[in-house]
Amino acid sequence: MGIEVRAESFRLAEVFTISRGSRTEAKVLTVTIARDGLTGWGECVPYARYGETLESVTAQITGLPEDITRGALQAALPAGAARNAVDCALWDLEAKLAGRRVWELAGLPAPGPEITAFTLSLDMPEKMRAAAARHAHRPLLKIKLGTPDDMARLEAVRAGAPATRIIVDANEGWTAEVYSDLAPHLVRLGVALVEQPLPAGDDGMLGEIARPLPVCADEACHDRASLPGLKGKYDMVNIKLDKTGGLTEAQALKQAALAEGYGLMVGCMVGSSLAMAPAVLVAQGAAVTDLDGPLLLAEDRDHALHYDAAGVHPPKAALWG
Repeated sequence: MGIEVRAESFRLAEVFTISRGSRTEAKVLTVTIARDGLTGWGECVPYARYGETLESVTAQITGLPEDITRGALQAALPAGAARNAVDCALWDLEAKLAGRRVWELAGLPAPGPEITAFTLSLDMPEKMRAAAARHAHRPLLKIKLGTPDDMARLEAVRAGAPATRIIVDANEGWTAEVYSDLAPHLVRLGVALVEQPLPAGDDGMLGEIARPLPVCADEACHDRASLPGLKGKYDMVNIKLDKTGGLTEAQALKQAALAEGYGLMVGCMVGSSLAMAPAVLVAQGAAVTDLDGPLLLAEDRDHALHYDAAGVHPPKAALWG
């Protein structure tokens, strides 16, 4: 019996850039929990934006009692990467001990594939146009933006992929003035939604200016406690397990957000198939699924998730759950 955590990295297929910086690898923490001869596992991606590092998250996990339960875990750790990896590992372990799949234990219907976005990272307009053209066969593209000169990038991506559905993620990079100027052009170019145009905590103007297309809360929405602060400013919420602190809270947030009338997006950090596997369950029926982490990697886990024209498929038991 015991909880173990180790740092791992996965090379990216190409440099991935957002408004906060670039990376060439996905740095993750893998958690394993062994009991009664079986081992459950989970993965998290500590995120500097939320004050997390590999070291700080490792310390949170190693400080837990070895016999921690999912119920006790919710109070033992705050929402975030550490709780996510442990929560998902406990779900996996419970499924193995019961000889059933996680969705059966959770009382969910058997999952199916979900069409997922494919992300184009921030770059010069001509390079983004070329990337859009290479991926124009995909049904949904997500564009990373968040600078004052994004209009040329928007035009370039639409020119490269004239028929593809597009969503935009500003990663808190715009001001209210920049967003107000861009919004009519987002509509003109057929953008389906915009993620987190203004900084979380400085987004009050979203309740005062026109929202001609759906605005999705990402950095502004972590768990159910975030919902009261979103009213009147956002139309959708982006559920990520590294923010909610695992599958347990992600499912609770999903139901609470739906009850309050929010549309759902289910997203991810850049991680392996192990990190995406539980999120596929949350993504069932979501308006937008953005679980393309493995598609951005040059290497992945054994028994990796399967992606095809139908989207991202649920995990095999050999991977998770």
